[in-house]
Amino acid sequence: MPVRRTQNWLPSIFNDFFDNEWMAKANATAPAINVIESEKEYKVEVAAPGMTKEDFNIRIDEDNNLVISMEKKVENKEEKKDGRYLRREFSYSKFQQTMILPDNVDKEKIAAQVENGVLTIDLPKLSEEEIKKPERTIEIK
Repeated sequence: MPVRRTQNWLPSIFNDFFDNEWMAKANATAPAINVIESEKEYKVEVAAPGMTKEDFNIRIDEDNNLVISMEKKVENKEEKKDGRYLRREFSYSKFQQTMILPDNVDKEKIAAQVENGVLTIDLPKLSEEEIKKPERTIEIK
């Protein structure tokens, strides 16, 4: 029997998703994530110091999950005239997080911005009327 996700499990899904040991981050350099719920929306904040909007990719996957990807490459070169490196520094950061979206998120109105080293994703909630779908009777032949 298929199980329908309902709005009632919503707060616990975020708690379960972020507080469980099975959700351990891949490495210690993974950014911190906050999930905030208000009456009208959910807000996801990702710590992203030094990142710009070009470093992020945010999408909804085929399972209607929110996928946040971040990739940053930095390379500083100081070279001597003969071409040997006297000093060369570079870094590479890559991060991806997939989040289960609750049924009451309006996927068409999701918005994101990067400001002061924080990526903020706004996930507006659907109204009660938009959530309720009329029942449909299946005709038996």
